[in-house]
Amino acid sequence: MPQPMPNDTVMTERVPPPLFGRRRLKVAGISALLWAVMIGATSQAPFLVVLCRTAIAALCALLAFGLLERFPRRLPRWTARWALQVLGVALVMPLGAALAYWATTLGDPTPFWQQPLRMTGFRHITFSGILIGPWIAMAALLRQRDEAVRSQAAAFERERLAYERRMSEARQRLLRAQVEPHFLFNTLANIRELVEAASPQAPRVLDSLIAYLRAAVPRLDAPGTTLGQEIELVRAYLEVMHMRMPDRLSFDIQVEPGAQDRRCPPMTLLTLVENAVRHGIDPSEEGGRIEVRATVRDGRCRILVLDTGVGLAGGPGGTGLGTGLATLRERLSLAFDGDATLRLEPGAAGGARAEVDFPAERVDA
Repeated sequence: MPQPMPNDTVMTERVPPPLFGRRRLKVAGISALLWAVMIGATSQAPFLVVLCRTAIAALCALLAFGLLERFPRRLPRWTARWALQVLGVALVMPLGAALAYWATTLGDPTPFWQQPLRMTGFRHITFSGILIGPWIAMAALLRQRDEAVRSQAAAFERERLAYERRMSEARQRLLRAQVEPHFLFNTLANIRELVEAASPQAPRVLDSLIAYLRAAVPRLDAPGTTLGQEIELVRAYLEVMHMRMPDRLSFDIQVEPGAQDRRCPPMTLLTLVENAVRHGIDPSEEGGRIEVRATVRDGRCRILVLDTGVGLAGGPGGTGLGTGLATLRERLSLAFDGDATLRLEPGAAGGARAEVDFPAERVDA
């Protein structure tokens, strides 16, 4: 005997199917037809009459099955609702068969129970119904249980995906929170060096920095930006750095027009450029040049940051370049579900070469 007991709670807590739903009526109709074919082989009554009788008995069984699915609403702990439904289908068969024979012999002056031939047919329908009906009910319960399990599994999967999305968003916010003080402290350290050196450019650089931060800080906590917005921030940052060391830093930015509206996680390009300035250009006595390139090819967005500074102090993996690149790599992975890469390697003519590749997703206006 199947054991639907573990799912009894699921079946009672959810909304029961319609009492005479399309699927249930279809099962009852097919069962009545096969039942009539089986009984009609030995019955002297016309096949349509036999079919009418089996259909009435099947509907009575369906009614008992559906009502016991709903009532009573609370059962003793030792009683399983599925067992009550199966028992109810078996017990209602004599009543269904009697109702079927009464409905099909209304014009006969002699009641069917006083006619031996019809009583034989009545017993055939009753006993065959008691034998077959509970098995059909069990099959329906097992199917219903499987559907409930699949529905619950789908609900759990949706809930799990929702939790994963929330966890991913929280993780990205945490990583962006790590980048913000990292960038601000590095920038303020540059200003401090100018002030300590009594450089006449310190006030101008400070004014430029204030204007830059007014535009940049509100975007640090944004869930997403476009590559065009990232380019604006990078250009403002490089102009500030150029004012600080005009003879040691030059830069060039080239972006394809089709790349401007592509989605780009906040601080992506700025982190690469800041690392190029701080770890490539700044330590070099001669300074150097930074080139930024952004292209879109075959559904992928590619960003290159090239510098002619001192090169990678920690090797091509980027070790030793601080927390900015480490958190950037993780933020890219979270933002694009692992479909993004960050590569660092020595430049062909010295310095370093940083490349970011991710899906070219357009940001709707």
